Amino acid sequence: ELKWAGERDAEDYKKQLAEQRRQSLAFRNAEGRMIRHLEAKTNHEDHHDEHESYELKWAGERDAEDYKKQLAEQRRQSLAFRNAEGRMIRHLEAKTNHEDHHDEHESYELKWAGE
Repeated sequence: ELKWAGERDAEDYKKQLAEQRRQSLAFRNAEGRMIRHLEAKTNHEDHHDEHESYELKWAGERDAEDYKKQLAEQRRQSLAFRNAEGRMIRHLEAKTNHEDHHDEHESYELKWAGE
């Protein structure tokens, strides 16, 4: 009877060890799943943040390029305006000079006709 009790105790102990091992494996498995899930979530968030950073960088570069184009267009318009203004001034000066020469010539003709 003591022998059977000892064998039963040994069997119970083996079952207890097997149960503890099963629970340990189940716990480690669940913990591993949780860690993998957290790593995947972190990787996804990092990827999303990196993508968003690139989007902002590209938007900034597009804004800078648009600003450069706007400055170039303003400069072009300014040069065109100054060119037209200069052309108009030269035309007016030429017209004034022509009228002055014409008036001076007329004055000489009147002077010579009077002498």
